Amino acid sequence: MAAPRPTPTELAILTILWDRGAATVREVHQVLSVDRNIGYTGVLKLLQIMTAKGLVLVNKDERSHVYRAKEPAETTKRKAVGDIIWRLFSGSPGQLVLHALQAEVPSDEEIAEIRQLLDEYERKSKGQ
Repeated sequence: MAAPRPTPTELAILTILWDRGAATVREVHQVLSVDRNIGYTGVLKLLQIMTAKGLVLVNKDERSHVYRAKEPAETTKRKAVGDIIWRLFSGSPGQLVLHALQAEVPSDEEIAEIRQLLDEYERKSKGQ
């Protein structure tokens, strides 16, 4: 069974948890409510849903439950990109990159970083 895809609001919550390591509902609400019109109970419900989906883990040892992301940010991002590659680009990472470069013009620094990543990938794939 494929891992559930986080919704945009769930991704916002995961970002808070990745930044903090762990947080209570109140802490998540304080950060999330700056940009969104969401109440404390809404955040609580989302965290409960995310726990059921396996996106977050909860520690109930304390009076205030403490939540943390189940997976690191990089793992979640890698899965999301893989999903996009298969759903939108017929499994072609090259098509994803081409469309990404056409959608947003990268800076010279970003182009240099992309070239470096490609060089590193090529070296690793050749076993050097």
